Amino acid sequence: MTRSWVLLVAGVCAAQVLTMLGFSAFAALLPWYRETWQMTNTEAGWIGAGFFAGYVLAVPLLVSLTDRVDPRLIYAVSALLTAAANLAFAWAADGVVSAALLRALAGAGLAGTYMPGLKGLCDHIAPHRHSRVTAIYTSSFLLGSALSYPLARATFDAIGPGAPFVVGGIAAGLAAVLVPVLLPRRRPGAGSTNRHLLDFRPVFRNPSVMAFTLCYALHSWELFAFHAWVVAFLVFAEGLHGSVPVAFAPTVVAAVLTILGMPAMIVANELAIRFGRARTVSVIMGLSALVAVAMGATPMVSYGFAAIACIVYGFTTIAESAVVTAGAFGSADPDARGAALAVHSTLGFAGASIGPLAFGIMLDLGGGDGILAWIVAFGHLGLVMALGPVVVAVLKPRPLSGDRVGKLRGEAR
Repeated sequence: MTRSWVLLVAGVCAAQVLTMLGFSAFAALLPWYRETWQMTNTEAGWIGAGFFAGYVLAVPLLVSLTDRVDPRLIYAVSALLTAAANLAFAWAADGVVSAALLRALAGAGLAGTYMPGLKGLCDHIAPHRHSRVTAIYTSSFLLGSALSYPLARATFDAIGPGAPFVVGGIAAGLAAVLVPVLLPRRRPGAGSTNRHLLDFRPVFRNPSVMAFTLCYALHSWELFAFHAWVVAFLVFAEGLHGSVPVAFAPTVVAAVLTILGMPAMIVANELAIRFGRARTVSVIMGLSALVAVAMGATPMVSYGFAAIACIVYGFTTIAESAVVTAGAFGSADPDARGAALAVHSTLGFAGASIGPLAFGIMLDLGGGDGILAWIVAFGHLGLVMALGPVVVAVLKPRPLSGDRVGKLRGEAR
């Protein structure tokens, strides 16, 4: 990769961080909103689910369009939608319905920036580099998400509840300007216009793409359920054992575990290149299932123990993200990679929309806010993740061209 492409990747990743600065604002302030709006856990889960529902509804069209329309244009318009949704939340959200609708609009904006940004990058980068670029790019998603936790808390304390969303809106507006300047123009491939825009049959017939995509759906269910509720979980643990120093506050721990997930993704992708993508995914998801089953009981020991457990769980919940996304993208036909990413994102974020809501429902079924409730809620995530190795075993995805394990076995394509 030449220096110019390194700078291109860095610039687009920086723009993605900007679009994400309002991403975790509601999750960071969930205890305040739950008390202020007198919400049940299920109602709070609906707001978290609303964001991903908006993503799922918009992503099939917006990401498929990247096979035919310059991704720069899709990214810019969608980043402006994210900006508008965040600003509107700051000024107009006043309950479950309005909050869920405005978060859905923000989710639709993310649908047109996250995967279209990746597609725009990979259109200008050699195929054998796609796996590593995907790992780097998806880590920028994580960095933006991580920074939004302490940023939300700091601006909330300094200014008020609307401030985190105003900052997120301004940042997304900057990204809308930055990406069209950074990315070169691109013309669609000839093969992309020979099929209907929303014809996803070739994607569904590709077992490798579907294996990685189904694992992504399970991964997203777990990841976004955890990130939506981690601050509330740590606030519960703090309530059991007394206040903690600011440096170990729930929003700080949430930010730290999210940032530390960045090297976890990159290292996991390197392991997948060396030892096999399918094997790596199965091992990580199996480990995550085991950790999830134990998570709910950790506040019984101490706040510190629960915080450390959250950081460990943060590693296992995020590690396979780049592995499966690179797998789906690299396994797709070059002229239908936008369609493949559309299916990947749709199913993945369908899982993300269900996760926070299902977690809230499980909390209520477990009694609301006691140890048993958290054990039930985290336990259901363990069951979800245990399905990942089953998917891999049944569909048997192939290695990518850049995976050395494929070369060793003579399977590289």
